[in-house]
Amino acid sequence: MEPNEQLINALFWDKVRSAREMSDTDKLLAGPRLFERSCRIMCDGIRDEYPEASEEEVQRILRERLDLVRGLETRK
Repeated sequence: MEPNEQLINALFWDKVRSAREMSDTDKLLAGPRLFERSCRIMCDGIRDEYPEASEEEVQRILRERLDLVRGLETRK
């Protein structure tokens, strides 16, 4: 089944409703959880890009990329 605009909008608003119903504590914890998830996804991409890289190399590349993003954010 191909996602259509109606389904995409329904999923979006479902996420909005869920976020609004979260407790303050859950909202506070959501940031670090999202960051951790993003880092795992980035590490998966790094492993795909560099299949021979050790876990230490993957972590080093991740830190370099995060530093790059932080540098770009401070230039705004």
